[in-house]
Amino acid sequence: MDKIDRKILRYLQDNCRLSISDLGNLVGLSTSATHRRISILEKEGMIEKYTASLSGEKLGYSMIFFVEVSLENQSDKTLASFEKAALERPEVLECYLTTGSADYLVKVAAKDTKSYEQIYKRIIASLPHVSRIESSLVMKTVKAWSGYSLEKS
Repeated sequence: MDKIDRKILRYLQDNCRLSISDLGNLVGLSTSATHRRISILEKEGMIEKYTASLSGEKLGYSMIFFVEVSLENQSDKTLASFEKAALERPEVLECYLTTGSADYLVKVAAKDTKSYEQIYKRIIASLPHVSRIESSLVMKTVKAWSGYSLEKS
């Protein structure tokens, strides 16, 4: 990956709706050369997908919770069972296997505390092999992830 590839990725990460022509103008390449590079970046897995960033708050999801989940044990079977169940739950926005005091960190969006209580009872507490759950409500988003740091060169 060279300097131009990093520029392409940086621009696409900021706005994936840029036309290939506009992107080419920004990085100093022809449309066909830009298209060729994007195709290579896609094939190499550098670009996984193109997506829109939605406003959870405007969609009615005004509350974000981070949930630390500890399991009964950490056998491969237990981890796989929990992960399969988490993947099947649309209420689970993100789920990470972690080091530290909990086995997983799960991100959940809810419309209000009542809806979170329902999610908690119906979804999180019913996930297999759970031994401990600790929830934290996000009071304020100071910085949300907006993309990877790509060298500015």
